[in-house]
Amino acid sequence: MKSDEASKKQKKGRRAWAKWLLCAFAAVVCLSAVFHLPVLWGVINLKNENPRATALTELRAGEGIAPRSEFAWLPYERISPQLVRAVVAGEDPHFFEHRGFDWDAMGKAASTNLEQLRYARGASTVTQQLAKNLFLSPSKSPTRKLHEALITWELERTLDKRRIMEVYLNVIEWGEGIYGAENAARHYFNVSAADLNEEQAAFLCAMIPNPRGAYNPEINPDRVEIKAQQIRELMQSPALVLTQRAN
Repeated sequence: MKSDEASKKQKKGRRAWAKWLLCAFAAVVCLSAVFHLPVLWGVINLKNENPRATALTELRAGEGIAPRSEFAWLPYERISPQLVRAVVAGEDPHFFEHRGFDWDAMGKAASTNLEQLRYARGASTVTQQLAKNLFLSPSKSPTRKLHEALITWELERTLDKRRIMEVYLNVIEWGEGIYGAENAARHYFNVSAADLNEEQAAFLCAMIPNPRGAYNPEINPDRVEIKAQQIRELMQSPALVLTQRAN
């Protein structure tokens, strides 16, 4: 009898723990959903509206770095094809083929980082970079990376590739207080982003990974030029895919 009673108590205790864990999980899911709803709404709004600010511009403003000018928006059709080619070649060679994640590049990056025991290589796609730029902090925490993955998935299923590239090129950072391709082209070359040539486009693309530090042409001009030359070579690849293929 005592053994049966003890067994019943154990089962009751396990059920109570399971119920508690289920409630805790449901609470976390609900809180996460509430927290994410404004982001989801922001993603949906991108179908018809251009953002006036991003998480990155707000972060920089908090650091006391005011934008030199507001976003000077250019539709995809007016952006120099050379700039699109440079960004695809230098930042995301499979952009028009993948659905937000380049699994091959991620595998190679993970292998390299494990071999060197440090963060030596990244594999973020244009869509992932846009998700972080628009909505998230620069943190590399696992929670932030998971949120980035969710937003990336939503962006790819809400917008077409041309719109994703358009938003990306119009909001990313190209120096202290310089945001978007049009402002960058005006600042560095005194031309519109519609008129960038191959060399200019490769130069701007070379800056993207860290335009205020390692790839700031005022600080490291040789490093930027070497990377720009590498991008120009990649731009000539006949295998470069520059349009979305039909499913």
